[in-house]
Formats: sequence, C-alpha cells, structure tokens
Amino acid sequence: MAGGKLSPRQKMINLMYLVFIAMLAMQMDKKVLSSFGFMKEKIEDTNNAATTNIQNILANLSTKATDQPDKFGTLNNKAKQINGLSVDLYNFIGTFKDSILADTDPEDYDQYESMSSADRVDAMLFAGEGNTPLGDEFLGKINDYRTKVLGILGNGANPDLITNINKRFDTSPQKAKEEGSPDIPWIRSRYEGMPMITTLANLTQIQGDVKNTEAEIYTNLLGGQLESEVSLTNYKGIVALDKNAYFAGEKVTGKIVLGRYDATLKPEKVVLNGRDYKKIDAGQVLVDIPAGSVGSHDIKGKITFTQDGKPIDVPFESSYSVIAEPSEAVISADKMNVVYRGLDNPISISVPGVGDKDISPSVPGNNKLTRTGLGKYVLNPGSGNEVKINVSAKLSSGKTINTPKVFRIKDIPAAAGTVRGDFGVVPMPKSSLNNTPIAADLPDFVFDLKLEVQGFTVKVPGQLAVKVNGSKFDARAKKALAKARRGDVITIFDIKAVESKKRTPIKKVLPVSIQITN
Repeated sequence: MAGGKLSPRQKMINLMYLVFIAMLAMQMDKKVLSSFGFMKEKIEDTNNAATTNIQNILANLSTKATDQPDKFGTLNNKAKQINGLSVDLYNFIGTFKDSILADTDPEDYDQYESMSSADRVDAMLFAGEGNTPLGDEFLGKINDYRTKVLGILGNGANPDLITNINKRFDTSPQKAKEEGSPDIPWIRSRYEGMPMITTLANLTQIQGDVKNTEAEIYTNLLGGQLESEVSLTNYKGIVALDKNAYFAGEKVTGKIVLGRYDATLKPEKVVLNGRDYKKIDAGQVLVDIPAGSVGSHDIKGKITFTQDGKPIDVPFESSYSVIAEPSEAVISADKMNVVYRGLDNPISISVPGVGDKDISPSVPGNNKLTRTGLGKYVLNPGSGNEVKINVSAKLSSGKTINTPKVFRIKDIPAAAGTVRGDFGVVPMPKSSLNNTPIAADLPDFVFDLKLEVQGFTVKVPGQLAVKVNGSKFDARAKKALAKARRGDVITIFDIKAVESKKRTPIKKVLPVSIQITN
C-alpha cells in the first residue's frame, strides 16, 4: 500500500482489501482443485469408451486369426501380448487410485475441493530421499510397459508410434531450474507435494495413455496389413458362375473378377484354359463356353495387369460340375432347422443345376420371406410353432418341381444381465458402479444380437428397491447405492431389454449381482 501517514479509516480499508485478495486466492485454489476432479471424470469416461472399442477390435482380430491364421495370426499374437501388458498396468494404477481413496468416505469421492492434502500420496510413494517399495514398483511398472511394448513392436514399427510411446511413458529426471542443482527424479517432480486430486487426475491420464497407445498400435498393425492387401500382388482371380452345376448341352455362363473388384481396373491380357480370351467388359471377364459332358470341369488361367511398368500375373482357378437334371430342391437354414420369432433368420435356397431366377420360394400366413441376394433370403416367422417353405423351381427342360421344408419356430431365449461384460456376481468398487451401464447378453446363442437395456430394478441391502429407466443408475439409485458397504451384494433384476435392430422385446433377462469391493 502507499507509504506515508494513513488515517484509521484508510488503514481499515487497506486491511479489508488484503483480506479480500486472500479470500479470492483461496477461492481460486478450490476452483483449480475442482477442475482437476472434473478432468479426471472426463478421462474416466473416455477410458471406458476406449475399453469397449479395444475389446471389439481384439474380438474381430481374433476371429480373423481363426479364419485366416497365416494372414492375421502373427498380428493377433502381438495384440494379445500388448493387451496383457496394458491390462496389467491399467489395473495396477486402478488399484493404486483405490488405495489413495481408502480413507475417504465414498460419498465424498466427488468432493474435489477437500482433496488438497499431499500427505497421503507422499507417505505412499516416498521415504526420506528415496522411494517406498510402492513408489519403486509404480516407476518400474511404467518403465517395464514402455520397454516390453516397444520390444513386441520391433524395429520396423511406425516411427511416429514409437515416438508417442516413448513420450507418454517417459520417466526421465526433470532438469533443475537452478544451474548446478541435481536433476529431479520423475516420480518426485510429478507427485511430491501435489494435492490428492491432482495425483488422481494424473494417474487417470496415465490410464488414458495406456488406452490410447493400445488403440494406436492395433490401428497401425491392421493398417499395415490393409496396405499390403490392396497391392496388386495380393489380388486373386475369382470365378463367379451364374450356376454351380450345368446340364449336358448347356453353356457355362458367369464372370471372372478380382477379389477387390474395381470396374476401372482392366486387364491387359486374359488366358482361359490355355487360350487367349477376349470377352472382357468393365474389369470383368465374361465366361461363355460350352459346358461339356457330364462330370467335373476346370476353369483356370491368369489375368495380366501392368503395375509400375511391369506385368503382374493374377492366377484364377475354379471348377464346375455338369450333372443330370434334379428331381427336387435343396433347402438349408444358415442357423440350423430352427428359426426365431422376431429376428431376421438367414435362409439359403438353391436347386442344383437351376439358376436363381428360376427358383420361386413362398411361405404361408403371416410369415414373411424376403430375398437378400443370390440364393439368400431372410425369414421372419409369425405366430405358431412351425413354418413351411415351399420352393418351386423351373428346370431348363421346362419341367417344374415343388419341394416343401418345415422349420420349427422358437422365441428368443432368456438373456442374462451383465456388468462390464460379466455375468453372475461381479466384484467392483462402488464408485465405478455409479457410471457403469447395465447390459444384457445372450451367451451361446446362435445369433450375434445386440441387446439394449431400457430399465431395471436395483436392490441395495437394507434399502428399498429402486426402479430405473434406462441402462445407468439414476439419482435415486445412486442415493441408495451410496449407503452400501464393502462386501454388500447389490442385485439388479427385472431387467427390461429389447433387440436393438428390430426392437423385439426379450421376454426374460436373468439378474446380475455386484459385490462392493470398497
């Protein structure tokens, strides 16, 4: 304040101004703590979404590896190793966060302005001038993750990806601001003397870095595979005939195309069964040759393209059979001889030696049969316990045959309630359950259905049951959950769910329970 002699009134005004400045600074500190808390919540939401995305990527990659082990087996093995390391570090940090909050009442988990003390974290990580065993383990986990992930990727990995991993999980000491002073260990520069909520937000960000790293690695691995596949050296000629079998005296008709069809990609030359072939249109080789006698016949040759000034040969090979006229149709259900009410049941219908345009299927009553492709249909059964598909086929000789096939009709079976993809009794922290959606699944069902939960009832021991609309806990449910104690088993029952595509209600969903761990 200005020097000189001041009146008592001016001194009082100056004192009040200083008090106001101090109070404003304290308020700003509290707002900063709240900001860290809100940031932590946002990152946790992002991590939950990333977990679902990563699980989907791994599931799809595992399926591809099963179907095509030579192409995707190595990528799948790398992904499994990286996922194992990521889950280990993510869960370790999650346990660390839970231990930091062990002495905090769960009802106060969102009271961020009260989490200003650094004492608990300092005691957990530091001992004198060194680290506690937990501090050394924490530091070692991060270094171990970085080293092992880079080792799995190898020297041929994307340079930008390697740079990101090294930057995200860098634990190098921080340079001291004063010249001549020793460097500051990473763990002390990040966590020593920091408010509790700042540390929790920092740890949550490391979990986010783990999820981001996983997603980038999988995208990079699959992207490299895709880049390899689109090369012309990996194309394969595919023979697509109008029919699978032909009668004696007929002509074999159809197309020969590349696996990745492109109408602008025209071949320089085609050799079919040892001879040059000229019937080419819009990137397709139009097959039009005599069928030959009864028996098996080959169609093989090569399509020649020019890439980088050099010819590249893409071989193709297939076969067809010339057979006698059939006496009945062949009908098969893609999901066995049972169809389910309320679902699109895929059905394949074909007649050996007869083109798809000459086959006419029909169903009676309130059943519905819709054509979706060559020989492919979708059956939507109505009421009753069975449905009969009648197939009429016109042979090339002009003769018509009729064949019936009966399928049993069943309702969609009972589903099971899930939390984080687990059934039965699922252990988890109370804080996590607040924002975890309740889901439903049909384990071991022949259809891969996506179910949408529209409501459920939650029962907390010692509290009245609460009905909830939607898939997440509402305010009333969260209030009841706040009174649960460690070891309590929360029961989720009366789960209402529908199939997400056709909105077919699921008649029964089994309950799921959550055992509170802390």
